[in-house]
Amino acid sequence: MPGPDRAAFAEFAATRSGALHRAAYLLVGDVGLAQDLVQEALTKTYVAWPRLRHTEAAEAYTRKAITTTAITWFRKKSWNAERVTGTLPEGRTDGHADALLTRQHLLGALAELPPRQRAVIVLRFYDDLTERQTAEALGCAVGTVKSQASTGLRRLRELLGDELDIDDLLTSEGALA
Repeated sequence: MPGPDRAAFAEFAATRSGALHRAAYLLVGDVGLAQDLVQEALTKTYVAWPRLRHTEAAEAYTRKAITTTAITWFRKKSWNAERVTGTLPEGRTDGHADALLTRQHLLGALAELPPRQRAVIVLRFYDDLTERQTAEALGCAVGTVKSQASTGLRRLRELLGDELDIDDLLTSEGALA
């Protein structure tokens, strides 16, 4: 890769890696695995960099690489040795602790969703992508995104019960950040 392209890729990776890592974390639920996922996606993006004309295209390509790789990992299930427990720690003391417990409960519920539903929920509500953008990122039809989002939200509501309002959580700033 010539110098200017290498510099452009380095700038892209430096500026977008935080957002990409947060999305990857929501998909896999583990910091280390999320880092591995982003690294693998950035490697794929680096290889494809000469074909990508705009930063927007590079980000879309990287996000698609993250979601498809995560789905592949879920299907293999060889990395998922740990399971989220249904018990939450007791002793809420302040607003910050409540927020952390709420976040933990939401992440646990997300972990219960099938990979495709989790990817749709993360892309639609956390990354705030449109249905069309989500479909492009996942390489599927808009109708598939709609049905996966509907089924995923219904399942999250079942898992969270009356304890948490899923609609407020998914649309509030920082609920998953």
